[in-house]
Amino acid sequence: MKDFIFKPFEQMTDEDYAEVGFKSGLEIHQQLLTDKKLFCRCPAGLYSDKYDAEILRHMRPTLSELGEYDGTALMEFKTKKNIIYRINRDTVCTYEMDDTPPFLINDQALDISIEIGLLYGCNIVDEIHITRKQYLDGSIPTGFQRTAVFAVDGKIPYKDREIEIVQLSIEEDSCREVNDTGHQRIYVADRLGMPLIETVTGPNMKTPVEVAEVGKILSNLVRSTHKVRRGIGAARQDVNVSVDGGTRIEIKGVPRLPMIPLLTYNEAMRQWNLLRLREELKRRGITPGTFEAESYDITGLIKHPNYLPLEKAVEQNLKIKCVVLKGFKDLLHWQTQTDTYFSKEISDRIRVIACLTTIPNLAHSDSKGDNLISSEWRLVKKTVGAGDDDTMVLVWGDEDDTDTAVKEIIIRAKEAATGIPSETRQALSDGTNGFERILPGADRMYPDTDLPPIMIAPERIKLIRMRVPELYWVREKWYAELGIPEDTRRPLAISQFAELFKQLVNEKNINPTLAAVTIIQFPKRLKRKGYDINLITEEMFSEIFDAYSLKLISRDGILPVLKKSLIRGKFYPEMLPKPRTKNEIDNIIRESIDAVNGLKINNDEKRKDIIMGEVMNRLRVSISGEEISRVLNNIL
Repeated sequence: MKDFIFKPFEQMTDEDYAEVGFKSGLEIHQQLLTDKKLFCRCPAGLYSDKYDAEILRHMRPTLSELGEYDGTALMEFKTKKNIIYRINRDTVCTYEMDDTPPFLINDQALDISIEIGLLYGCNIVDEIHITRKQYLDGSIPTGFQRTAVFAVDGKIPYKDREIEIVQLSIEEDSCREVNDTGHQRIYVADRLGMPLIETVTGPNMKTPVEVAEVGKILSNLVRSTHKVRRGIGAARQDVNVSVDGGTRIEIKGVPRLPMIPLLTYNEAMRQWNLLRLREELKRRGITPGTFEAESYDITGLIKHPNYLPLEKAVEQNLKIKCVVLKGFKDLLHWQTQTDTYFSKEISDRIRVIACLTTIPNLAHSDSKGDNLISSEWRLVKKTVGAGDDDTMVLVWGDEDDTDTAVKEIIIRAKEAATGIPSETRQALSDGTNGFERILPGADRMYPDTDLPPIMIAPERIKLIRMRVPELYWVREKWYAELGIPEDTRRPLAISQFAELFKQLVNEKNINPTLAAVTIIQFPKRLKRKGYDINLITEEMFSEIFDAYSLKLISRDGILPVLKKSLIRGKFYPEMLPKPRTKNEIDNIIRESIDAVNGLKINNDEKRKDIIMGEVMNRLRVSISGEEISRVLNNIL
């Protein structure tokens, strides 16, 4: 193994990531903007924490046709969780609770999906087959998700290469988890069954920053269709990471793209450091075949512990157990991620599987911080017969949970001698990640016999292709040629008004910068002042620009008229100012001059500017600032 030590995140270079063989790919889940859910006719997008009933279920493993249990199913069964679903009569039906068969697939969702597939340059499959993908954490009451691959073999340009779009699937969303404490996990079922697409890229990203950049490109592409949902939870990223000698680890549910660089850096560091840990164990003569560990019940051994969590455990008459890891001295303090150590790999396992969710949930003799005092550790060491090269790990809880915890501690420590266990991990807010569950088996998908195959006719694809938007980076290139401000190009390129902009510039000869700023920047200004910019329509913009072309309003009048249109919910011609004659304009300017001349102004050089401001307040909607300035100069 290469002798490489990870630097702090800010100091890592592209060459460093190449040194460790960093590879990453994305799986992006994006909700579609449909009226109904995917396999029933319940409304989509109605989120609420209010519920009319709760349903309690337990998950239990069953044997496959080959007489085998799935690893994830066994792990979830060990947790002995009560799974509670909170359901609202307005958003959930008997289909979602697995009491009635599915409806045929939502055609609106399928059309949107195909449009996005074409946008990625994918090949659309001739026939869609619905399959069932096992979901064993309880987030889908049926225990499986209905999903179907509909597009393959796409690509997008990135830097000097292309990123593979391996496949796109259309599938139903899972429940929202709202609580997971002890042996109880609570879900809200409002988003259950909502249509989404899963986009899977190849492992083509070579640095953490590249992963986020590619994620942003994919996000902008689907947003340019304006047929996907926006907001918290509407898009979620799973990130796959590996290094040389490691394995593909999936970090689930990354809510925001800016989190990706630090998350993937820490996962690469974790894998690299776990490989180094394996080498250290091998150097000590510890392999999967020679690994040794023993467990002991030491309840009552320490009557008055000085460590508060143990003190509470004694007061509550909880069981206290000790695991001796032979030859592991100091290895639980082996760094894995930023400010994170191997002890957390073990702590996570017993938190998730043994349901010891109160942190800290263990104490160990390698700890550099405060837990047991020296005399207490010596007493435990003597009682369990631990050697000087061993590490002792203590856990506390009820009989069943501590039995499970002891087994998991031994399992996870033994896995260290193998390298990196296959598991999915959850993104944490500090940029590190934690254990979520054992990686599901390869056979987690199987055909759905409730739904027939769906033929995708060439005519259907042809019709959908006609409404696929122009690639946003092609638009951006044109905007740059037009001289549009850089900070406006990207928002305009993915805006729902991008086609209107093209029409304004090409057909109505509107100044490109004026059109771009009006469409992108003016709504931002109005939103900051509390206006509901969702009321802006293409028709509203078009009518305002028609008025501008006919010189019924000035350049400076566009924003005030847009504001009035928002207040009334629509553009009305009577909003426009009455045309001013030359005499009326001259009179208003002279009145303003007289009014300002009657004021005491300390800096006389500012007088003209004050007059200009006064005139603009009265005429800006109908007369441009340039015209007002010209007339004012003539009069002065």
